[in-house]
Amino acid sequence: MRQADLTRQRLVRAALELFTTRGYHDTTTPLLAKKAGVAEGTIYRHFDSKEHLLNELYRGAARWAVKVVQDAAQTPGSPRERLHAAARALVDGAARDAGVARILFLSDHGTLLDDKSKDAARDLARALESLVAQGKAQSAVRTGSVDLWAGVWLAVVRHVLEKICAGEWKPDQPAVATAIDAAWEAIAA
Repeated sequence: MRQADLTRQRLVRAALELFTTRGYHDTTTPLLAKKAGVAEGTIYRHFDSKEHLLNELYRGAARWAVKVVQDAAQTPGSPRERLHAAARALVDGAARDAGVARILFLSDHGTLLDDKSKDAARDLARALESLVAQGKAQSAVRTGSVDLWAGVWLAVVRHVLEKICAGEWKPDQPAVATAIDAAWEAIAA
């Protein structure tokens, strides 16, 4: 791997950690550079701005989550099993890399997200709505708006992700399985 790629990766990892633990606004570029082990000016060789870096992180996390949901949609089984597979994959991903889950699901970015990041968020919503729509087509999901039930399901799963990222729950704890079941029960027909 080229030195420039390694430097970019160090910047990404440092930003992910700092943005999701200290907050975007409390993460200064000198602090980011120090954490990554680079000169402050190096940040601007890889990213136009701190906001550009945040958006790159957000879009990367969204791509990961879309793939998780799309992969779950392709797994054999009932709608409940597919949504369970999506939830488990999100939980396992959060356990491996809490920063990715935090940047996507648990951080409020307000007006910092650019149009590409907003598109990435919509892609994730559409993927999840498509998965819920599969269940609705099989009469396994309650009547009503697919986007409503996708949002309800995600709200419960987001709670699990928050507990995992905070280190309060481990992926194999019974509470995780109970909450994932509750996410399904909240939308089941």
